[in-house]
Amino acid sequence: MKPAPFSYHRPETLAEAVGTLAAFGDEAKVLAGGQSLVPVLALRLGRFGHLVDLGQVAALRYVRDDGGVAVGAMTTHAAAGRDPLVAGSVPLLARAIPFIGHFQVRNRGTVGGSCAHADPAAEIPAVAVTLDAEMEAVGAEGTRRIPAAEFFASTYTTTLAPDEVLTALRFPVRPDRSGFAIREFARRSGDFALAGALCAVTLGAGGRIERAAIGLLGLGAVPVRGFQAEQAITGADPADLDLTEIGLLAVADTDPPDDVHATSAYRRRVGAAAAAQALAAAVAEAEAGVTRSGGTQEAAHD
Repeated sequence: MKPAPFSYHRPETLAEAVGTLAAFGDEAKVLAGGQSLVPVLALRLGRFGHLVDLGQVAALRYVRDDGGVAVGAMTTHAAAGRDPLVAGSVPLLARAIPFIGHFQVRNRGTVGGSCAHADPAAEIPAVAVTLDAEMEAVGAEGTRRIPAAEFFASTYTTTLAPDEVLTALRFPVRPDRSGFAIREFARRSGDFALAGALCAVTLGAGGRIERAAIGLLGLGAVPVRGFQAEQAITGADPADLDLTEIGLLAVADTDPPDDVHATSAYRRRVGAAAAAQALAAAVAEAEAGVTRSGGTQEAAHD
């Protein structure tokens, strides 16, 4: 199929983009890589009178240290994945990127586009929620920062206003003795995950878990945190953990979709296993003292 007719706008500055969105309101849609939007348009699952392509807004492509790590919204997945600052200071982001589609998707898709699209099975939104990132948005009323946990409203829906552009993701840097891991299960390489988990842990005095975050993807309308599991392991000696029990706690409050790809019960079972595996790997890394390091972890596929 072909998209319904639309007017194409290609601003060269952020101000131009915001002005165009303000002028056309709900009739306008931002194009930020197009790896999700173009298929939606081609299948006529969505129709917009105006497309605002951010491809020429060079100011939105960057990775820089600003007290944390700021990643411009138009930075491609591939560029973020090979950036040394991301690999060294936000290793969970670097490790999540190889799970995203195929290399063609990673070469064209952007971190901001993924978040603005808000697919609950997407990796970048889950990383943002797990690491307590802030989303920077610019609109006609100015600039604001939105905690990642408040940015994703529902499936394919965010809290961005119609005239706002997501301009950056800002990640805090974890201290030494931290470990990170991602595990997800998909039917085949490149598919969206049926369920997955991300983990970040920091060890304190005596090797006990001082801080923990467990993020879950594919288990609800938005990426969520396994707060029950986080509370259960904070302050604990890793040697005393029952990983199976912690995995079940992580998914206890989730309500996964039930569809042709997997039942809700199966997604929850897979999510629990992924959470247990990610926690074990993150703790092992923290105990080994391998912090702020890059590299990737192999995807797990069923």
